[in-house]
Amino acid sequence: MTDDIIVKAVGRFVEEIKKSEIYVEYDFQRDKLKKQPELFEKVKEYRQKNFELQNSAQGEDLFEKMDAFEKEYEKFREIPLVDDFLRAELAFCRMMQEVNAQITAELDFE
Repeated sequence: MTDDIIVKAVGRFVEEIKKSEIYVEYDFQRDKLKKQPELFEKVKEYRQKNFELQNSAQGEDLFEKMDAFEKEYEKFREIPLVDDFLRAELAFCRMMQEVNAQITAELDFE
């Protein structure tokens, strides 16, 4: 059972994340993109293919497939709305990775 103090602290922490410049920008860019549902669906497809590629290929095969993937989506990534969203999303993901890494390190979790 989760300690009530921890649950409340997590809630406060989430609220602080939502106030961060990085999350605010991500949320703003996501909302702008969602106003164009077809483009938003294409971004979701792009992200899914990227995820699958990175989790299936290995070694030199990965580099070749990533290169082909990047060429396939080069023009798509040049769309300002798409690029702005993907950059904001990447910044948010990196922030969350740093948070996770710090929590794990501070808890001496191996």
